[in-house]
Amino acid sequence: MADSSTFPANAQPVIQCDGVYKIFGDSAGSVGRNAADKINIAALQEAGCIIGVNNATFNVYRGEILIVMGLSGSGKSTLLRCISRLTEPTAGNIFIDGKDLLAMTNKELIELRRSKMGMVFQSFALLPHKTVLENIAFPLQIKGMSTADSIQRALTMIELVSLQGREHYFPRQLSGGQQQRVGIARSLAVEPDIWFLDEPFSALDPLIRKEMQDEFLRLQGVLGKTILFVTHDFDEALRLADRIAIMKDGVIEQIDIPANIILNPATEYIEKFTREVPREKVLTCANVMETQQGVTQMSDLRVPQATIIEEVAEAVLNEVNPVAVVDDNNQIVGVLRSKTIIHILFGRDNTAAASA
Repeated sequence: MADSSTFPANAQPVIQCDGVYKIFGDSAGSVGRNAADKINIAALQEAGCIIGVNNATFNVYRGEILIVMGLSGSGKSTLLRCISRLTEPTAGNIFIDGKDLLAMTNKELIELRRSKMGMVFQSFALLPHKTVLENIAFPLQIKGMSTADSIQRALTMIELVSLQGREHYFPRQLSGGQQQRVGIARSLAVEPDIWFLDEPFSALDPLIRKEMQDEFLRLQGVLGKTILFVTHDFDEALRLADRIAIMKDGVIEQIDIPANIILNPATEYIEKFTREVPREKVLTCANVMETQQGVTQMSDLRVPQATIIEEVAEAVLNEVNPVAVVDDNNQIVGVLRSKTIIHILFGRDNTAAASA
């Protein structure tokens, strides 16, 4: 599916994927890299091939968090591995900052990973015989940084992820959330432009997971990385994403901002996938407001248009008159009514409610 973007037309993508396929099986070798338009998926499946990624085309823009999600086996992790070239794509094109990833030599690829890419996976993969400080400094020393400089950089990263006082702990002495913080600090130590995260919090207890999501958002607010984040958890995606790409059987069924996916599902699968998502956690005042036309009396309460409905629902429900929705200049751009909030919170047809 083509990329649906809310970014300006002149925005420069950091990652570009054009017709990317990953096909597993003996017959996959017959597919040429640039033969995407000639690929017969049905014939390959009949020959026993598994289609990991099927014609993925999209961009990721600088500073964006794009979350790729889907059920187990949907192809989301395979797609991430193709873009980092940990797995070789079967066909298509991938560009990183305009450079052809698939044309790079092993040496160029290693240098790209060292200088531009950070990776965090579900498995923390910490070195058990090294301390927190040593684990974080290790990739810097591999790059050739002096011991003194790498230690200083590692100490900065430890402060960034709030692990002060545990510099000399070994992984076995840390909780799961603390171990994941070390993994995040280690990946950030090399100052990557692009950050790949594959189910980084899925092994954590719910409370720790929420804390790590908060930490992730805090770090992104400070660092502004370009992030490709894989998860199967819709609540996590809603909390973290600028845009969400939902995959099924290797195909990106829809890619868009969360509210548009909820309000305008592109396929029956997306509609089913999002049916149980709490709308109030996704929709903003701007998504569901009505025009001011015909309103003669308004509440004194005003709500910003970008505010999530969950945050203002109670206040709006306590008002008798419609509530003004305002833009960044405090100018009224619409109104919210109690009935709209009630439909969002309790109505079965939430899409209709949003346009009521």
